[in-house]
Amino acid sequence: MTTENTKIYKSLAEFQQECPVIHKGTSGYGYSYADLPTIFSIINPILYDKQLGFTQLIQDGGVETILFHSSGETIKSFTPIPQNVSLKGMNEYQVLGSAITYIRRYALSSLLGIVTDKDTDAATPKQVRKPVLNAATPAFEKALKFVREGGSISAIESKYSLGTEVKALLKL
Repeated sequence: MTTENTKIYKSLAEFQQECPVIHKGTSGYGYSYADLPTIFSIINPILYDKQLGFTQLIQDGGVETILFHSSGETIKSFTPIPQNVSLKGMNEYQVLGSAITYIRRYALSSLLGIVTDKDTDAATPKQVRKPVLNAATPAFEKALKFVREGGSISAIESKYSLGTEVKALLKL
């Protein structure tokens, strides 16, 4: 890494360490997410503390998200707005507004490296990922013995993350 943008990257890393997972229960098509006002209310004080700010400009058929540091350093990202989309019960302006809001939320979350929707694969600061059970470990041999003696695979899954291959091997 060059010495260019070192202040903004340092501040962004500090921001990421302090920013919690943000999913405040707004529901949409089978998942929950945080809306923009919720995201802003959580990130803005932390960004300010780290001398960071952002703006999102609608231009050239997309949304340009710019993260800036008090030093003048910036990081930019551009996300195109999909065209010719229709949503049931919405006119073209409502569809555009919905698309812009959606893109703003995800572009900002991506640029900042934060979680704003419920992601079952992501570990939050309050939860710890289960260790992965691999077939080439002593733990696997112990698990296999447990299953052969009548133990359930679900009991193993409560302690370990199991891939499809390991599950198949345990059923043998």
